[in-house]
Amino acid sequence: MKVIVEADGGSRGNPGPAGYGAVVRDHRSGETLAERKGFVGVATNNVAEYQGLIAGLRAAAEVGAGVVEVRMDSKLVVEQMSGRWKIKHPSMQPLAQEARQVAQEFDRVSYEWIPRERNRQADRLANEAMDEAQKPSKPVQAEAEGDKQPHWSGATGEPTRLILLRHGQTRLSVERRYSGRGDHPLTELGLEQAAKAAQRLSEVEDVAAVVSSPLQRAAQTAREVAGAVGLEVVTHQGLIETDFGAWEGLTFAEAAQRDPDVHRRWLGDTSVQPPQGESFDQVHARVRKARTDLIAKYGGKTLVVVSHVTPIKTLLRQALDVGPQFLFRMHLDLTGVSIAEFYPDGHASVKLINDTSHLG
Repeated sequence: MKVIVEADGGSRGNPGPAGYGAVVRDHRSGETLAERKGFVGVATNNVAEYQGLIAGLRAAAEVGAGVVEVRMDSKLVVEQMSGRWKIKHPSMQPLAQEARQVAQEFDRVSYEWIPRERNRQADRLANEAMDEAQKPSKPVQAEAEGDKQPHWSGATGEPTRLILLRHGQTRLSVERRYSGRGDHPLTELGLEQAAKAAQRLSEVEDVAAVVSSPLQRAAQTAREVAGAVGLEVVTHQGLIETDFGAWEGLTFAEAAQRDPDVHRRWLGDTSVQPPQGESFDQVHARVRKARTDLIAKYGGKTLVVVSHVTPIKTLLRQALDVGPQFLFRMHLDLTGVSIAEFYPDGHASVKLINDTSHLG
């Protein structure tokens, strides 16, 4: 997957209050896949520009990019990262090294200078970060008074809290068969599991929306939750399960026997697609877009997201900022509950994984 990263940074005083912005775009369509912004503190323009580059590269890694084309209006950063200019200033050297380390995650990274007028979105984000940081803030109250404390990692802003719920049991889950785009209803036990999960989630305060994959097994589970919290179900196509293609409805052994070489490679390489199916890298990109859509619409609120194994694992992987092997080592039970919080400055936190205490 090839993407464009546009990054910028600014300082009001140089040095002065500084912020950065970064945008990740699809190389073909130009569609925005991710945005990042953050306040640096008191720093120079160059420091902020490097911070924007690092944030943009990390966001590109999150969406599953393999090839990255970086575009910036900072001649200094472009020339230094391209290796044509030496990095003499001591404050630049560790930032350039960090950017290079992140860039090693990709197959190829190139750097291009662009005029400022072609970098307006990243510039806007950098200015927003500075504006937000310079707004008068409320005094921090004690936890006992109910106000949220700053996150221990330094994350700032109000997080979007995603309560991730896997759907209930279906016939294919009983038989342990690949269940992707096939639209199977819940079993009687699956309906009971959904009702128990709904009862548990009815105790969560201030749920702003119940968002579901459009597939029947997820939608049925979501309707139970929505009824318990007094909301309607909103569907999002990006939360649908992986398309397993020709393996749909097969057991693990049957798929391995049908396509032994592809199946073996698929188990360790997220870029490999099942025959006529979808790779985990493709799932990563569309789930990342779904997450961006939800945060844009419900930023700073609590959502219940009802989905399937791979999309939920993918959201947890993105929150943890870990590699693709996480997908193969994480187990999720039917109606297991996980919680991930995404902050506006790019930080994230995982609060819970695969809790099924409501089924006990």
